[in-house]
Amino acid sequence: MKVVAAFLLAVLGGNLNPSADDLKKILGSVGAEADDERIAFLLAEVEGKDVTELIASGREKLASVPSGGGAVAVAAPAGGGGGAAAPAAEAKKEEKVEEKEESDDDMGFSLFD
Repeated sequence: MKVVAAFLLAVLGGNLNPSADDLKKILGSVGAEADDERIAFLLAEVEGKDVTELIASGREKLASVPSGGGAVAVAAPAGGGGGAAAPAAEAKKEEKVEEKEESDDDMGFSLFD
């Protein structure tokens, strides 16, 4: 995503055909590592294509991705009694699911398919 963001920043800055060096310069200015393979792949995929059309087709693809939540809602009793502590404890146990950092590779599709 960093490489795509750098590409879009270059385009927004007026450079409609940024080179690998342009992207490396942008990434280096924020202290991010420049992955030559990902830069080469991105530039090969967008070569000769209009960025506006790529964004539009990406939006269409993202619209088909399910994004519903699976959160569990726990309702507290209306009275001021001490019965609310047990459901709250159960909710805390369920929330302690280990979260994994997402990467582009885990999504199962390419933005430019």
